[in-house]
Amino acid sequence: MTEIVGKPGNLASLLEYQKGAVVSKEIIRKDKGTVTVFAFDKGQGLSEHTAPFDAFVYVLDGSAQVFIAGRPFAVRANEGIIMPAHKPHALKALKRFKMLLVMVRA
Repeated sequence: MTEIVGKPGNLASLLEYQKGAVVSKEIIRKDKGTVTVFAFDKGQGLSEHTAPFDAFVYVLDGSAQVFIAGRPFAVRANEGIIMPAHKPHALKALKRFKMLLVMVRA
């Protein structure tokens, strides 16, 4: 169980950066969606893929380049972006960054 159940907490502090890696921690898993915190070292990312449902990225720390249907978007701490269902998307850490990923399946 996560440290923030039933009490406020700092999402960015749930994970530490690891050199040359992407680290994740799922904090909610339901049939209708998931909520996951990620920490990316500089240069790390997620390769282009599509999903059958919308996904919301909220940057907690640092910055990233998010690509949706080939179009790049710079997203910084305290900013978010929705990656629409069925559109190819990817992301890359411009520098170390942490994000909250909310995937909605319904």
